[in-house]
Amino acid sequence: MPPFGPVKRKVLIRSLRQLSFKGPESGGRHQHMIRGAVRVDIPNPHNGDIGRGLLATILKQAGISRDEWESV
Repeated sequence: MPPFGPVKRKVLIRSLRQLSFKGPESGGRHQHMIRGAVRVDIPNPHNGDIGRGLLATILKQAGISRDEWESV
């Protein structure tokens, strides 16, 4: 996995798939990925990277620790 810091959307999706999330699927304003009963919203595509703050929010929503993110 990438270090905890700015990541590209493509890397975020690939990394979440490695952690058994399925998707991204459409619905509402943002796409989302699902693992069991956990649903994680994914930012819409844009030119910049996903910053540390937003990455931390996504990982918290997914129930993924920083250590787990960096070790897979």
